[in-house]
Amino acid sequence: MAECRLESIWLRERHIAQWSFGMSDDRTLSIEQVAENVLLVTMNRPDRSNALNTAMGLELIAVFEGLLMQAGDIRCVVLTGAGEKAFCAGGDLKERNGMTDAAWRDQHVVFERMARAILDCPVPVIAAVNGAAYGGGCEIAACCDFIYAAQSARFALTEATLGIIPGAGGTQTIARAVSERRAKELIFSAEPFGAEAAEAWGLVNRTLPAELLVQTAIERAKRIAGNAPLAVRQAKQAIHRGLQMSLADGLAFEIEAYNRLVPTADRKEGVLAFNEKRKPRFEGR
Repeated sequence: MAECRLESIWLRERHIAQWSFGMSDDRTLSIEQVAENVLLVTMNRPDRSNALNTAMGLELIAVFEGLLMQAGDIRCVVLTGAGEKAFCAGGDLKERNGMTDAAWRDQHVVFERMARAILDCPVPVIAAVNGAAYGGGCEIAACCDFIYAAQSARFALTEATLGIIPGAGGTQTIARAVSERRAKELIFSAEPFGAEAAEAWGLVNRTLPAELLVQTAIERAKRIAGNAPLAVRQAKQAIHRGLQMSLADGLAFEIEAYNRLVPTADRKEGVLAFNEKRKPRFEGR
């Protein structure tokens, strides 16, 4: 089971964290396999607006690097926050208060690795933004493949008010989502914006009533998980990497990704199921 494997990776990361940072045993994530092939990951510090501390960064690394090493039967992930107030309010400034420059940099290496782990996750990751996604919280959402947001959700890139800049991918992922000019306005001003504006600008795919958010994201994840998993993975790679290339190179990458799927059992099963007028049974091989 995916949870057992992720549990062992989590324990390893906790051991590293306790040795390196002197942290407690309190968990910051809730992990649940909510459908046969869907994992729900909840940032679970509602009393602190799910603020990102070192422990949470390491636990997110454990989950997403674990999926990179071996996804098992997981074909899609939904990432959300506990409670109604916040998805993630950004870096935990109480933990950071009084940090030396060296300790700050050491912690930030954790957050950098966390962002790369989410971006590099081989299976699709849907952010279900249930409340405030500020600073690092907005960056975590932007690292996901796409975002559903509660109508009441708020976003902001607040780093300039603290004397820093987005450092968990925000200057890159936000600009790619909303355009360079819009990203400059949002990052320079640090002004919050709502879910409707985020949808209009292309950061959010869909806004929903809060009570429907997570279940709608899970239903979308189940739909994705029902498709051929190797095809979904190759499509994710082709889109993400192709957009960083010239059109000609992107087309060549797409054909390489396509040709890898031709000899798969899933490709043969998909065609057979279509002709037999039944639902395909994809096994990821």
